[in-house]
Amino acid sequence: MKNTLRRLPKLWCFVIVFWLGNTGSIQAQSDGNYKTPPKAIADLVNAPVTPSVSFSRMGDFMLILERSGNPSIEELSQPELRIAGVRINPATNSPSRGITYESIKIKKLKEASEKEISGLPQNPKMSGFSLSKDEKHMVFTNASNTGISLWLVDLTTFQAKKLTDEIVNLANGGAVVWTPDNRILLKAIHPKRGQMPKTPLAPSGPNMQETAGNAAPSRTYQDLLSNPHDEALFEYFMNSQLISLGLDGSQNAVGPSGMIKSMDLSPDGKYIMVDVIKRPFSYLVPASRFPYDVEIWDMGGKKTKTLAQIPLDENRPSGFDATVTGPRSINWRADKPAMLYWVEAQDGGDPKVAMEEREIVFTLDAPFTNEKSKLVSIAYRFSGINWSDDNFALLNERWFSTRQEKISMINPSKPGENKKEIFSHSSDDIYNDPGNPVFTLNQYGKNVLLRNGDEVFMTSEGGSSEGSMPFLSSYNVKTKAQKILWRSQAPYYERVVKVLNENATEFITIKESTDIQPNYWIVNTRKRIAPMQITEFSHPYASIKGISKELVRYKRKDGLDLSAVVYTPSGYDAAKDGRLPVLMWAYPREYKSAEIASQVRGSKYQFTRLNWGSPIYWVTQGYAIMDQTEMPIVGEGADEPNDTFVDQLVGNAEAAIDYIVNSGVGDRDKIAVGGHSYGAFMTANLLSHSQLFAAGIARSGAYNRTLTPFGFQYEQRTYWEAPDVYNTMSPFMNAHKVKTPILLVHGEADNNSGTFPIQSERYYNALKGHGATTRLVFLPHESHGYSAKESILHTLYEQHEWLEKWVKNK
Repeated sequence: MKNTLRRLPKLWCFVIVFWLGNTGSIQAQSDGNYKTPPKAIADLVNAPVTPSVSFSRMGDFMLILERSGNPSIEELSQPELRIAGVRINPATNSPSRGITYESIKIKKLKEASEKEISGLPQNPKMSGFSLSKDEKHMVFTNASNTGISLWLVDLTTFQAKKLTDEIVNLANGGAVVWTPDNRILLKAIHPKRGQMPKTPLAPSGPNMQETAGNAAPSRTYQDLLSNPHDEALFEYFMNSQLISLGLDGSQNAVGPSGMIKSMDLSPDGKYIMVDVIKRPFSYLVPASRFPYDVEIWDMGGKKTKTLAQIPLDENRPSGFDATVTGPRSINWRADKPAMLYWVEAQDGGDPKVAMEEREIVFTLDAPFTNEKSKLVSIAYRFSGINWSDDNFALLNERWFSTRQEKISMINPSKPGENKKEIFSHSSDDIYNDPGNPVFTLNQYGKNVLLRNGDEVFMTSEGGSSEGSMPFLSSYNVKTKAQKILWRSQAPYYERVVKVLNENATEFITIKESTDIQPNYWIVNTRKRIAPMQITEFSHPYASIKGISKELVRYKRKDGLDLSAVVYTPSGYDAAKDGRLPVLMWAYPREYKSAEIASQVRGSKYQFTRLNWGSPIYWVTQGYAIMDQTEMPIVGEGADEPNDTFVDQLVGNAEAAIDYIVNSGVGDRDKIAVGGHSYGAFMTANLLSHSQLFAAGIARSGAYNRTLTPFGFQYEQRTYWEAPDVYNTMSPFMNAHKVKTPILLVHGEADNNSGTFPIQSERYYNALKGHGATTRLVFLPHESHGYSAKESILHTLYEQHEWLEKWVKNK
């Protein structure tokens, strides 16, 4: 070779030397075909999908909805518009991604048989199932390659029929509302909107933005408008017309057309609240923050009142407790025929302003000609009201900075009177959480609190030092005493999903265990009868039925209690079989209390459910898996959690490694760490600041925090307020420290705030520039979560090859 090079022209010598010096890069970019992981992993990915279940409001029957597996990459490659934070399939005027179903069955709860629906569309892609008030009819939307149609099911004959042509407009959310008299209010494509705006051959001028000194901090949103053509496209696809439909398919237009954001019917069915988007649009924030008018129409479409004109939301103060000025969270009271309620901030939306009466809740009753009435004031941010009747409601408020959550009882018939606090705790505290209220239907068919006088029925996850033990209870709002009516019992994880009677003695649960597929049961605590199983979904993962699963606890060096779920292969015995390679999977969480951060989360009795991103697949390949490995980051009092992020993160990892090694299961030299999104960020930080691991896997992460300068995850401070925190926490800034092999995977169409694909691209270049061992895999057409079967299988292949090379066979 040496003599040959001497005889070649200098230019060719340079080309050959360059090629030899870059062989690794060329190999890394060759053979771009989709690959599949080992058969044991691929078979688990291709396992049958367990049906979804939805119960009727009265609880006498259930819908069993079946769908196929993951879509193909060809399906995912269909045309897609990404405008104003919305992703639209231009052929169908609907979201470009979403779950659809191919089969519906109806099952009466106390009957063994299931009813098939006849007359369904061919090759159905159904979604948006909605029951009429009397539950004798159901509608659903069906997607074809050219649009969305509405279908009707007669639940007395179990016959389906097509109700409309492909006119449904799903570009911005729900499109169907039932009226009390069994008509359907439909958001349809405006029939006279014309042709889709064509992309201009040349721009009409430069794209310009300007600010006049008003602070407008905003997070790093994806898919924003960027030019006048985008604006025209957005307006075109949002252009809608409300239509009143009869069960026979008859149609009447309701009100004027416009960019209808949402619609909501008053409980008595006499008024429609319509949100209509208007200009000016924004190139800084998504459509959810564009200006809009809140209008009240009668059922004929005549506007009776413009309740609010919501301005463009570009200039709200920074911080998670910041909000907009003016009316927000506008809704109908569930217990009144047609009364609106909403909240207005009194602090200009700025959490830094100290105020006792920070927010006020107002009401306005039909016919909406009077002035608004003050219902109650609150000191935190409004978080909703659960209504019962004119004498009882539960008000929820919370404050993110301190993680405080407060529930108060109010008497709606006496506006302005002091509310009575019945519960206050940290929103992170799962041991002392009383749970969520149970609801029942009132005369309007709306959800209101299920209660017996001062007793409110609640369901809770039942957090405890032994893991979650869900329960059903009654909570006395006067004595603040909670009575447990029913609780999940080991070795099962069981929770109430629907209460069937007024005294909460009969209810539906979903029951599972480590090797028992979740199924639904009817439980009656008053009658001495055994619970009755009402579904029989089979175990989809027979090949991993025998694996071992254990919820383990251990301590960080500062005494903080931590936990993880450990899986080992079927029949594994540490004493006989020796140590295993380990895959540790985690996602950091921030806390304001060390005591609460120490709480055990999850249950060892939960069914081992696999999804596309699960690490559990590798238990079939002889690995031990540490899943849900707790990585708490604590900042108490005035300290912020991220002030000591790196030290705490490394401390968490050290404790987990020490546990798995000291238990005799793990090989300290063969442990990999991985995570998705913020877990990928965690992985990169651990490899920057420690030499604890043999390899890392980082999927769809953000690695340079200067690219998310107005906050990220639960960090409220801006880059300019805490530059050291941003720089220290950025793996990109510490790429020169990485000596451990790291695999980067990212969807090319990532739609998550902050995790732009360029994050992985720039991080990879930084690692490569400093001689790190790394590989970057971009998945075409995939967003933050991966969907296509080819993408999922290839991701698992890449992870498997990485683990085999750098961990098991290190």
